[in-house]
Amino acid sequence: MAGHSKWAGIKHKKAIVDSRRGKLFTKLGRAITVAAKEGGGEVDGNPALALAVQKAKDASMPKDNIQRAIDRGTGAGADAESYEAVAYEGYGPGGVALLIEALTENRNRTGADVRHTLTKHGGSLGEPGSVAYLFAQCGLIVVDADAHSEEDLMVAIDAGAEEIELDEDVFEVITAPADLSAVRSALDAAGIAYQSAELIQRPATRVAIEEDDAATLLRLIDALEENDDVGDIHSNFDIDPEVLDRIAG
Repeated sequence: MAGHSKWAGIKHKKAIVDSRRGKLFTKLGRAITVAAKEGGGEVDGNPALALAVQKAKDASMPKDNIQRAIDRGTGAGADAESYEAVAYEGYGPGGVALLIEALTENRNRTGADVRHTLTKHGGSLGEPGSVAYLFAQCGLIVVDADAHSEEDLMVAIDAGAEEIELDEDVFEVITAPADLSAVRSALDAAGIAYQSAELIQRPATRVAIEEDDAATLLRLIDALEENDDVGDIHSNFDIDPEVLDRIAG
């Protein structure tokens, strides 16, 4: 989405510096646990686990925490837990689509919590399939455009990246989901630093929203992220960068 990288960057900085680091680690740990549960505890043979572990390392999650999360997923830990991945579809202020991914051991509780949060902040929960068709999964690597040129990023294309887009002051390197790891490794080998590398749900269409709706929408996203069960939130909003700066500032 337009503005995705800037908003992702704001969220990343907040997650690292504020008091919610413990909450972030909880969510990262759950993602690792589910990946290990579904595909086994060996990183080399489980791409989903490798991505979850790398994301945890990027957030400076301690190695012991990562290993405990893997153990929970494989049943090796004494406190093995049973989480499942669920997705909720809905709408936010301004009619934007929301695809909310969660990891939970109580689907009914999490669904009720998500519905309540959406309603409280001017949104609504939709039926399964109501907005999912608007998104397609892809890999996204964000690179500082002030530090690197598009020519520098040709190594990503050689490694399988599908396209490179300039969005404000960053390059967005888009990959197929299965190619994200290889493209990231190619950038690492070339000494190219990046702000983030993750799987996202990329919107096929975008909805421009006004400042009042934008402020309410971002409050809604913050409220959803406060829920321990909620992981990634995807949307098709398009917010003017100046508006986003005023809201974030």
